[in-house]
Amino acid sequence: MKIAMIGTGYVGLVSGVCFSDFGHEVICVDKDPRKIEMLERGEIPIYEPGLDTLLAKNVAAGRLSFTGDLKAAVNGADAVFIAVGTPTRRGDGHADLTYVMAAAEEIAEAMTAYTVVVTKSTVPVGTNKAVHDVISRVRPGFAFDVASNPEFLREGAAIDDFMRPDRVVVGVTSEQARRVMGEIYRPLFLREFPILYTDLETAEMIKYAANAFLATKITFINEIARLCEKVGADVKQVSRGMGLDNRIGNKFLHAGPGYGGSCFPKDTQALARMGQDHAAPMQIVETVIKVNDEVKRRMIEKIVDLCDGSVNGKTIAVLGVTFKPNTDDMRDAPSLTIVPALVGAGANVRAVDPQGEREGAHLLPHVHWLSDAYGAATGADCVVILTEWNEFRALDLQKLAASMVEPRMADLRNIYNAQDAKAAGFAAYTSVGR
Repeated sequence: MKIAMIGTGYVGLVSGVCFSDFGHEVICVDKDPRKIEMLERGEIPIYEPGLDTLLAKNVAAGRLSFTGDLKAAVNGADAVFIAVGTPTRRGDGHADLTYVMAAAEEIAEAMTAYTVVVTKSTVPVGTNKAVHDVISRVRPGFAFDVASNPEFLREGAAIDDFMRPDRVVVGVTSEQARRVMGEIYRPLFLREFPILYTDLETAEMIKYAANAFLATKITFINEIARLCEKVGADVKQVSRGMGLDNRIGNKFLHAGPGYGGSCFPKDTQALARMGQDHAAPMQIVETVIKVNDEVKRRMIEKIVDLCDGSVNGKTIAVLGVTFKPNTDDMRDAPSLTIVPALVGAGANVRAVDPQGEREGAHLLPHVHWLSDAYGAATGADCVVILTEWNEFRALDLQKLAASMVEPRMADLRNIYNAQDAKAAGFAAYTSVGR
């Protein structure tokens, strides 16, 4: 089948490349000519393990191409996927649908035959019907369908998630659209991965409900971690004890500095606003948002307390600034709250991140960037672990402590433990929920 993918951000690029690996002809569209030039050279504008290799393979096979010409890409396409940004709208927390609706208008003008217009972007309930209305207004009487196909990709593991999904959710309103979507996902159907067909509104809601629930699990264990610190319990063992219950599961039960990224902050805000707009308040979700903000502030207090009540004039080495490992994504990362607070309190902050410097350099302008943990720790008063990159999981703690002026560690991902840190020469060590 011929597929046009509108938008080459994280979702659009990963989806387009993976669809081409299914054997479909895929044209990825973006208005940014620099992105298109990069992609045509085989350069990836985002960091996602394995994506560069898969892209090169399918370009070489003639199944994958890139263009800034939306009209040419849509011409003759069986399905056109909208994978543009839906950021939180300033001032009210709603998802900003400006790019989605603009894409719908352009697609409507470019369609030449029956087309399924598929919303891949995360959008509030009712958006797909609004997309249908936009296209009908621009092309009255033209044959098309709108489908909802939310993504469930984890950054850092997106290719595996796409190729081996827990489920594929497809919202449709006609049998013809269902057949087209079934053909697109036929390789997964043949391998018996679950494909759930629903109406448009249900598909839209599944995405928000899933992300809000995962954000709630993270926030819940962070609340438990705070109580563990007060009563002397170990949150890692609590998490393990909870996770062994099959009704709960062990995923997203790791205490830390709060959730971030491109999905959870934005989607919880949007779901809370939807609830308010429809007189069905999402009270749990609203509390999750509030508590997650408090968790980040509590991490700042931990670091300050570790430094005897003040970081003024102290040198602090921050290991990891992206919201999670194996991505370069800085969106709503805990570091964007914690690091500026330390700088504002007079600290000299050094940072190390395998992929975060490109974005972090302008988001955290007063930070000095280094290439490795030991260099950042040399002469420092405190080391803070903010992101659990693999290279931070097996540090030589003795070497790290020996290079510091004041060997202190705020391990905000619970990678190490107090006993090992003390044995290595750290005078002070703190973690989360232990």
